[in-house]
Amino acid sequence: MQCVPKSVSSTVGAIVLAAAAFAVSGVTDADASGTVGFKLVPHRAVYDMNLGDSEEQAGIAGLNGRMVYDFSGSACEGYSVNFRFVTEFQNTDGGSQITDLQTTSFEEPRAESYQFLSKTFVDQKLVEATRGTARSGKKARTVELKEPSEKSLEIGREVLFPTEHLLTIMKSAEAGVHFVAADIYDGAETGEKVYATTTVIGAKAVNDAKTDADHVDAPLSGKGYWPVTVAYFDPSAEDASGELLPVYQLSFWLYENGISGHLKLDYGDFTIQGKMASLELYDETECPQQ
Repeated sequence: MQCVPKSVSSTVGAIVLAAAAFAVSGVTDADASGTVGFKLVPHRAVYDMNLGDSEEQAGIAGLNGRMVYDFSGSACEGYSVNFRFVTEFQNTDGGSQITDLQTTSFEEPRAESYQFLSKTFVDQKLVEATRGTARSGKKARTVELKEPSEKSLEIGREVLFPTEHLLTIMKSAEAGVHFVAADIYDGAETGEKVYATTTVIGAKAVNDAKTDADHVDAPLSGKGYWPVTVAYFDPSAEDASGELLPVYQLSFWLYENGISGHLKLDYGDFTIQGKMASLELYDETECPQQ
């Protein structure tokens, strides 16, 4: 029995999407509809990841790990993410397996292009690598893959990149909209998959964390956030009844400055919980006035 539940790629895909959630990037200028964008804070966040609920059929005895997320850039230059997530799974038969996901990505302002590189190691052996660039065109968005094989794809004009998707969620949340449906592309797995997503947005709240310097949430004290749950669907994976079930769901607190916390990955028969262990805010770069 493989120790990584579902598959390496499905678990990794969820973590990559979690990174995309952290990397919400918007344009600080007003958009075509007159809505002001969100200004995001460059930062480095570390999260402790542990097994939450688990049903017997999942075959998981334990899970622990650490996720490091480094976000930098500006609205005028684009945003970069360096991300690493290492986990150890223990199965009910006494076996264990260590997975190590390493990703980098860059998204240009106004979603002109999205570059990505992802490598997955299992017990220090490379088992999956994906690299490519997606670009916006007048009639469609195209993807040029370099790994795992060279290939050109069209993914449709309405498909969103991660930045656009999260910006859409934030704008919807600010406007009081509680449900968002969108197709997204983030280069996960072999770089050929587009996910359908539905997002449920809760009422805005304020973090009442202590403000003392030793508290992890201190930089977020008094900041507003929305509780968000995003369900990811593979349109090609209908069950026997024709019903489309989510591959996984990602829940988190989405702060108005782009930082995320209180993570939960839900695969149906098990969950992974993420708790912020440290948070460092970087100096912000102001865009030049036009």
